This record gives sequence, structure tokens and C-alpha cells, in this order.
Amino acid sequence: MVTTSQDLWLSIFVVAFSVIGLAFAAIQFKLIADIQIISSTDGASNGEAGRAGGDSEVTKRLKDISGAISTGADAFLHAEYLICVWFSIIFACIIFAFVSWGSTRVPGNSTTDGLIQGALTTVAFLLGAFTSMLSGWIGMKVAVFANVRTTIAAQKPGWTECFNTAFRAGGVMGFALTSLAILILYIALQLYKIQYPSSSEWFMVMEAISGYGLGGSSIAMFGRVGGGIYTKAADVGADLVGKVVHGIPEDDPRNPAVIADNVGDNVGDVAGMGADLFGSFAESTCAALVIASQADEVVDGIVKADYLYNYSWSAVLFPLVISATGLIICLLSSFVATHLLPVRKEKDVENALKIQLIVTTLAVIPVVFGLAHWFLPGTFSLSGVGSTVPQGTPDKAAGAIVAGALGGLIIGLITEFYTSHSFKPVREVANACKTGAATNIIYGLALGYKSCIIPVFILAIVIFIGFYTLNMYGVALAAIGMLVTLATGLTIDAYGPVCDNAGGIAEMALQDYPEVREKTDALDAAGNTTAAIGKGFAIGSAALVSLALYGAFAVRIGIRNGVNILSPVTFAFLLIGSNLPYWFSALTMKSVGTAAMQMVMEVERQFREQPQLLNEGTTLRPDYTRCVDISTKAALKEMVPPAALVMLSPLIAGTFFGKYAVAGVLTGGLVSGVQLAVSMSNTGGAWDNAKKYIEKQSPEHELQGKGSDIHKAAVVGDTVGDPLKDTSGPSLNILMKLMAIISLVFAPYFLAINDGNGVFHQITESSVL
Repeated sequence: MVTTSQDLWLSIFVVAFSVIGLAFAAIQFKLIADIQIISSTDGASNGEAGRAGGDSEVTKRLKDISGAISTGADAFLHAEYLICVWFSIIFACIIFAFVSWGSTRVPGNSTTDGLIQGALTTVAFLLGAFTSMLSGWIGMKVAVFANVRTTIAAQKPGWTECFNTAFRAGGVMGFALTSLAILILYIALQLYKIQYPSSSEWFMVMEAISGYGLGGSSIAMFGRVGGGIYTKAADVGADLVGKVVHGIPEDDPRNPAVIADNVGDNVGDVAGMGADLFGSFAESTCAALVIASQADEVVDGIVKADYLYNYSWSAVLFPLVISATGLIICLLSSFVATHLLPVRKEKDVENALKIQLIVTTLAVIPVVFGLAHWFLPGTFSLSGVGSTVPQGTPDKAAGAIVAGALGGLIIGLITEFYTSHSFKPVREVANACKTGAATNIIYGLALGYKSCIIPVFILAIVIFIGFYTLNMYGVALAAIGMLVTLATGLTIDAYGPVCDNAGGIAEMALQDYPEVREKTDALDAAGNTTAAIGKGFAIGSAALVSLALYGAFAVRIGIRNGVNILSPVTFAFLLIGSNLPYWFSALTMKSVGTAAMQMVMEVERQFREQPQLLNEGTTLRPDYTRCVDISTKAALKEMVPPAALVMLSPLIAGTFFGKYAVAGVLTGGLVSGVQLAVSMSNTGGAWDNAKKYIEKQSPEHELQGKGSDIHKAAVVGDTVGDPLKDTSGPSLNILMKLMAIISLVFAPYFLAINDGNGVFHQITESSVL
């Protein structure tokens, strides 16, 4: 039996490791801050004479451009978070009312018990929402702080300094976000335990704390959708008018949409991705905690099996130990990229990022087995779907976690194969551009569909292993295993937008120094591939998290014998659920199209009214602010309908048609959503890198390079792919997770309506077998 001393070790692992992670993030930030924004062309930066004879004007341009990007990002995030704050307040009231009412109706609960449970769930929701917003804000601020410093570092000889600057910027976000998520969740659990000190009451703690995941995922929905619409409206508008119509290079300062485009990289790819993966972490942990704390064999108040919560608090909170330890492993592994195997030449960049992910994942495996034997009892029981797990063991728990970690790594590497121009699939897409944009799009769509095959098989294997070992608890542990390297995943993902911005700043401020842009382009190309890996990783983890939450919902709501999908209600809502990802994607893609049309018309208006903007070498600058305003207003307006669709669907299904209808919605949304998300993200990523591959070629090459008709065909494909890979595809992660966590949080409310059969119980009760 696990002793109470294990609870002390739990606190040491979770609190100490989280504080170390925050300290490491602060150190990384200090290293970035030490880089002064003084161009090497100014001579003052390193004592050299300077190539431009002390050209301080270059330094001024660098500061002005980075300041404009920072101002635009701040303005959008402030406006978006204002909406999120009002939403959080309103939805918190709904949670309190519905959960309190539902908990009051539970046999044996008083009105006071119901109100306490509703209040604790509401507070957890607000904590999750606040942490998600704070994480997104930290990531965005660090990204816009580091982008110009990466440009400065790229002016120095070699590759090590510029790579390390961007990598450390990603590290600040990765370690700060993960550490905050673990620390705040642990503190909340400890405080909630004061209200429910008895181990037989811990399931109340875990059901209330599930609001933490709901808060994180709700804000992530706005961050992903709003940020995605913002960035792609600007990107599509800039590409269509600038590169396709007028032949202006990407990030050319003459393009009115160029600042909005660079702002979008931060609010969409940094703040949005951070909120997305924070939500995944919170939800997977909540799912594991809910399942670990449940019991279904109680006779006369006596538990008939040795359930996990009978041993100790630390045994129930084992998932937090894994996440905290993964944080330290990621910290130690980060020195591989910056010190042990530093980037010295262009081809080292992509390898450094990939090796980082591989090393971190492999280092987790032996540690997980040791922690499982330390914190878990030799044997234990768990409530499950279909049956109770009678013989859980530490090795089975560790095996499920390792399966998730290795599955995530394989999905990431498969994603790289289908989206990197170093491999055959993307080069085939590039060659298809020889015959125009149509064949490029055909090849890209085929690549996306084909790229779903292996990830789906991997997910199926991981789910089977998790369920075979420890039922739905095993699936939840597999999801945690896939997210155990979250700090590294976020580091690599945030690295990309920082490099993208650094390249844009170099294009606008250092036009006389093409070698700097070549270096930032190489960093960005590697970042684009790793961003695709990050999206594949996020989609895979979202699928496991969604299934784990589904399992927690089934255990919580009493569907322990499974769901008969052939019953009329379940099958009908399964079809509806499978339609939701397409409905959602239609809304988000049309939103990008609408906003992009406004952007195109604005850019054309400025070119029409100021034709001298198109003159090469002109010092005239367009009205960047107007384009930033267009993206901001469009994103804030268009993000509401998709979010409402996702959040209302399970609530309407559960209220009117009951728990089996919710089960159908969750099943359909997961099965169709994961495959649509993978195909969209990989198609868009392949089109983007096919364009970059063509841009690398010289005019004498068969692909003819920039400015050719082949390149224009590639730009069209890339433009079509932009909303697929940066708006609709990644947002489907949150659709799957958010519907499941809403169902779990509102489970008491659903159960209180005619024993879980909904308002129309006469229909549902007669049709469920």
C-alpha cells in the first residue's frame, strides 16, 4: 500500500518542477533580451566598421517595423480577450446554474451540496480560461519581442546565434505555459480537497476540476478560430494581390497587408496554438482524474474492490507527476539543440528540431516506468466502460503512456514526410505546378487524403493498447503520454512564427542585404515543416483526449455497458455529429474568404490611389493600419458562429434527446473530425512547402524559381491551403475536445432531465435498446 509520504513526493515533483520550468523560461527570456536592437550595418553593435558606413537608418527601420507588429498584435489580442472575458463571465453563470441544479438532483445531495459543486466547477472554469488567456498572451509577447532580435542575430556570421534566439523564444512559451498549467491545476486540486477530504469524496473534486479543461478549451476555440481568420485573411490578401497580380515579393514593404500578415503569425500560430495545446493538457489530465476517482461497485456503503483512490491522493494524481517530470526531461533535452549539437549550417536546422523531439520522447520511456512503480500500487481496480478493470498494474499504466508518446512521435514524423520538401510527396506537388494551378490543387488534395492513412492506424493501435491495458483510464494515460513532451512541442511550434516574422522584418528593413533574408528563409522553411509536425501532434493528441473525455463522460453518466450505435437516437446523432466538422469547416473557410476579399479590395484600392507604391525602390509606404483593422474586425465578427456551433451542439442534444444522443454526437464528431483535420493540415502544409521548394530554385532549373508561371501556380495552391492548414484544420482539434469536455462538465445536468433521457424522453426511452 502506498504510504502518505508519497503525497509529499507528489508535491515536490509537481511544485518544484513547475517552479524550475518557470525559472528556465525566465532565463531563456533574459538571453533573448540581452540582444540589442542595433543592426550590424550600424557598426555600433559589435565594434565593426559596418557595411553601410554606420547606417543608423536601418536600425530605426528595424525598430519601427517590429513596433508596428507588436502594436497590431496587442490591439487584436486586447479586443479578442475582451470578448473572451465577457464570454467567460456569461458562460460561468450558465455552468453554475446548470451544474448546481443537476448536482442537487443527485440522490443523497442537498441543495447546499449542489450549489457547492456548481460553484467549484465554475471557479475551475474561470481558472482554466484565465490560464489559457495568460498563456496565449505570454507566447504572443515573447514572439513579437524575439522576432526582430532573431533578425539581428541572423546578421552575425554563422547559424548558431539566430537559430538559438528563435529556439529560445519558443522555449519561453513552451516552459512558461506548461509550468503554469501544471502548477495552477495542482493548487486548485489541493484547495478543492479541503472541501472533500475523504477519499470516497474525491470523485467530487475531480468532477468539479473538469471545469478547468472546459475553460482552457473554450478560450482556445476563440484563439484558434479568431487568430486563424485574422492571419489567413491578411496572408491570402497579401499573396493574391502582391505576388500573383503585381509580382511583388513576399513581405515587401510596399504591400499594404504585410504588417497584418506578420501580426497574424503571432496571434494565430503562437497564441492560438498555445491555447490549443494548453486545453489538450488540461482536458487529458481531467479525464484521467475523473476515471481514476470513480467507483461502481458499492454495497451498503462499502466499496467491493481496491479502487485506485483507496490507496493515496498521489496515486490518483499520478498523471500530474508524469506531466511535471516530462517538463524536466524537456528542459534537459533542450540543451541538445543549443549546446550539444548546435546548428552550424543550413541543413542542421531541420535536423536539430527533429532530433530534439525524438530525444525528448525516448528519454521519457524509462522514467515513466520508474514513476509508475513509485507512485502506483502493485495492483488496483478501476471503473471502466463495459467492465471494471480488476488487475491494474504500474507496468500497464506505463505501457499506455509510452504507447501514447511513441504514437505521437510517429504521427509527427509521418506528418513531416508528407509536408517537407525534402521528401517525394511535396516534390511531386511542386512538379504538378508545371501544368498549372489546377493540377497542383489535385495533387495536394490527394496527398492530404493519403496522409491520413498511417496516422489513423497509429491512433487505432494506441487506443487499442490503452483500452486493452486499463480500459478508458489507459486511453487517458495514452493521451497524457502524447502530451508529456508538451514543452518541447510548443517550443518547436512557436519557433516557426518567430522565424517567419524575422524574415518579414529582414525583407522590409534589410533589402540591401539578401544574405540575411536567405538565412531567415531557411530558418522559416524548417519552422514551417515543424509547424506541420506540431499540427499533426496536436490533432493526434486531440483525438486521444476526446476519446478519453468521452470515456470519462460514459463512466460519469453511468453508460458503463457501452453504447448501442444501432439504436435510432444514437445512430441519428452519430450522423449529425459526423457532419459537425464539415459544417464547422464551412463556416471558418467562408469567414477567411470573406475577410480576404475585403483585404484584397483594400490593397487594390491603395495601389490604385497610389500607383507609385508599385515602383521598385520607392520610399513611399502604404497605410498598414487600415489592413490591420480589417483583419481584426473580420476575425472578431466571424469567430462567434463556429464557436457557438461547437458549444451548443452537445448541450442541445443532451437537453432534448438525452445522454445517448450526446454519445452519438461525440462519436461522429471524433471519427470524422480527426481525418478531416489531418487531411486539411497536411494538404495546406504540402502546398506551402511546394511553393517554398520552387522559390529555392534558380531560373535555369526546370521549376524556374520565383516569378515564373510555375511559381504563380504554386502560390495559388498555397493560398487555397492557407485556411486549411492554419484556420479550419487546427480548429477541428478544439471541436473534438470542446464537445467532449462540455458533455463531461454538464453530465449532472443531463442526468437530471428525466434520468438522462432528455426532454423528449418518450422518444428516446422507447428507441434505446
